[in-house]
Amino acid sequence: MNSDRAHSALFPRFRSRTVLVTAGVLAAIATGAFVVFPVGSHAADSSAASAAAAPPAPKVTVAPVAEQLVTEFEELTGHVDAVETVELRARVSGHLEDIHFEAGEVVNRGDLLFSIDSRWYQAQFDLAAARADVAAREAKRADQLLAGAAISSEEAEARRARAAEANAQLATARLDLEHTQVRAPITGRISRALVTPGNLVAGTAGSGTQLATIVSVGAAFVYADIDESTLLKFNRLVRENRILTRNGRIPVELQLSDETGFPRSGYIESADNQMNPATGSLALRMVFPNNEGDLIPGLFARVRVPVGAPETELLISERAIGTDQSQKFVLTVGSDNTVAYRTVKLGGVHNGLRVVNEGLQSGDTIIVNGLMRVRPGMTVSPEREPAAIASAATPATHSPTTIASR
Repeated sequence: MNSDRAHSALFPRFRSRTVLVTAGVLAAIATGAFVVFPVGSHAADSSAASAAAAPPAPKVTVAPVAEQLVTEFEELTGHVDAVETVELRARVSGHLEDIHFEAGEVVNRGDLLFSIDSRWYQAQFDLAAARADVAAREAKRADQLLAGAAISSEEAEARRARAAEANAQLATARLDLEHTQVRAPITGRISRALVTPGNLVAGTAGSGTQLATIVSVGAAFVYADIDESTLLKFNRLVRENRILTRNGRIPVELQLSDETGFPRSGYIESADNQMNPATGSLALRMVFPNNEGDLIPGLFARVRVPVGAPETELLISERAIGTDQSQKFVLTVGSDNTVAYRTVKLGGVHNGLRVVNEGLQSGDTIIVNGLMRVRPGMTVSPEREPAAIASAATPATHSPTTIASR
């Protein structure tokens, strides 16, 4: 009894609270007004929150693998040269009197270009003409005198010889006089005059004073060296008739340093008759039209020479290619928008597209933009590349194009 009182005295609040809670529970049970919490409600809320926090599938730009009929070619570095080049040099000595052209203009064959003082040569010509006339008359009289036995046959022969010598001297004097007027030997574009009027020019054979240069217009040569392995491959394909020709000539294409693509077409005109053992190469000479005068002698140019038969190749954009240590790869997108990793072996280049020798098939879709934002196995939201950009990657087999070997 005493202990119960003591307990009540020590824990009066605890007891009262217990009674109140117990009474509340009994009242809730009696009225059915209690809340039932569903099992796993906390897990469902966590899953919904995770779904709301998950980022959307990354957007990438994709393009189909192109399939085209292409021809492999080799790119060579060459230089432009004129079909005809003439160095105008003085053929007689004397003072330069006048210049009859403007620097850089096109001159025609036979046009007068330079005048050299001709007074000395005119006098020499007149003297030679007089001597030739006298010698001719003496030779004519020799025949009459010989017929009348007035002179010996030896004297008659001597007179005829002197007449022939006088005629030769006259011809030489006539040539010297003609050479005082320097005329254009070909039609072409002339350089500036290298000597101004009033200067003494020398007409010594082999070391005459250079007056100007003329280069032909209308067509141009391009010289380029082809290496031994490419030459052997090229010759084999020619023998097998596997290189396309135009009018029996092998076509080539040319690009100047300020041009894109290879807009100029020409043909191989000839090749050297022996390899250069110092460089292991053979010189090719190609002809290109030059109606607009853009191919100036001395310019460097790039030339494409076909070294393969037309074949169907797969082409992809350079932007789609990634590097993984020592190998190249692309990322493809499947029908379920899942990214896959593909290693590829690459070939040459054609109009910004790269040839794929192994690793892809026609109809595959590859990522061309957003390569660094995705990983293999991810789901992406693909967008087709705009038609203006992807037009080069659409399959086409109607005509062969060319690709550069690397």
